[in-house]
This record gives sequence, C-alpha cells and structure tokens, in this order.
Amino acid sequence: MRPILAYATGKALRINPDTLNGAACAVELIHAYSLVHDDLPAMDDDDLRRGKPTCHIAFDEATAILAGDALQTLAFTTLASDTSIRSPAENRIEMIKTLAEASGSHGMVGGQAIDLDSVGKNIDLPALENMHIHKTGALIRASVRLAALTPADVDEKVMTRLDHYAKCIGLSFQIQDDILDEESDTKTLGKTQGKDRDHNKPNYPALLGLSAAKEKARDLHEEAIHSLEILGEEADFLRALSLYIIQRKN
Repeated sequence: MRPILAYATGKALRINPDTLNGAACAVELIHAYSLVHDDLPAMDDDDLRRGKPTCHIAFDEATAILAGDALQTLAFTTLASDTSIRSPAENRIEMIKTLAEASGSHGMVGGQAIDLDSVGKNIDLPALENMHIHKTGALIRASVRLAALTPADVDEKVMTRLDHYAKCIGLSFQIQDDILDEESDTKTLGKTQGKDRDHNKPNYPALLGLSAAKEKARDLHEEAIHSLEILGEEADFLRALSLYIIQRKN
C-alpha cells in the first residue's frame, strides 16, 4: 500500500514514475522492518504474517531483531544514494528527514509505545486517534510526502491538501484493520484474527461499535476525496485507493 501511494501521488503530480522508485522502496523497507519487530514476543507476539510464519518463528528472535535493524538502515541508505531519485540535494535531505520523523518517536515508534501502554486501559476517541495518527498514519503520510518532494516545485497548497488526504486514509486504514480483526478470519487476513480482543487492546469497534466504526471510515474516505478537489483526473488513482482502503478484506 505505501509504495503504491507514492506512485499514485506521483501520477497525480505528473511525476515520472521511474524517479519514485527509491522513495517507494525506502518507505516499504521501513514498513517491513516495523512488521518484523511488531510480531516479536516483546511486542504483539504473533506467529503468522501474510499467511506465513513470522520472522522470529521461521528463524529466531535474534535474527528477527537484526533483520529489522538492517531493513531500517537500508531505507535511509536508499534515500541517500539511490540514483533513481533525481531531486535537488535539499529535497533529498528533506525526504530523509520526513522518513526519519515518520518512523521515530514522533511517528510510528511513538505510536507503538502508546499502543503498548494502552493495553487493558479505557481510552477515549481522541486518544485512540492520536495513537493511530502516529502508529499507522505517520508512515502513510510519509509515503505521499516523499513522492511530492521528488520534484523541486510542488505548490505548498497542493502539498497541504495531499497531506490531509494522507492523514484521512491513514486513520481509515486503521479503522478498517480493526473492523477486519473483528469480522474476518485468520486465513483471509493472513494474520491471527481477534488479537486485539484477546489482548484487551483498544480499537475503533470496541470504542464506537462496529456500525459506527464503519461510518467513521466512510466519513474519512469522503474527507480524503474532498481534499483532492484541487487536483484533476490525474488524482483518480489516489481516489480509488481511498475507496479500496475501506472496502478491502485483508
């Protein structure tokens, strides 16, 4: 999803897709590392990912930790040196900063820390959204921003609208994840179904109910679409991705 978002943003901005390969790879490397570490016994303690044994089950915990570390550092090596990125030096530096902030304590890692601290607690909707804006949303927003930073001269108003689009779909993505954790099955999901409920983790269906959670996802989709009004039909891929996110089955 995250690399596709980078390419879809490039399409909306009429950017040569070949110049987006480095950014798309970098964001997926970060996502892959986060999944390897997220599945560890110290985190979510899961033994299934995408229908296959998780890294620490297939190999061992030490290998999983090192694999995640290597994937993380490779992401920044890619942004720093990949020749497909033909951006000005200041844009490349901003891309590295964007991915670092989205991945670290002010982004994905910070959100994961909040998530772990929230287990077994009753939290309100703003707190839940804050957690997922960081844990899930930050990297999704980075996917869009990295693509938008590839050219030297994207209008700031367009950048702001794209970021709001990404914020909306980041939350709708997590809401749909929570809905699927309740309604789907392990085979379809490719990961263990019902983990949130079993571990007493707060999520949208538990807080809002399934019906209201689905309505919230639809509202976020509509808000995301509205954010793209400034762009023409070139942004139709982004519009389609927003709809896919709230309709997906895994």
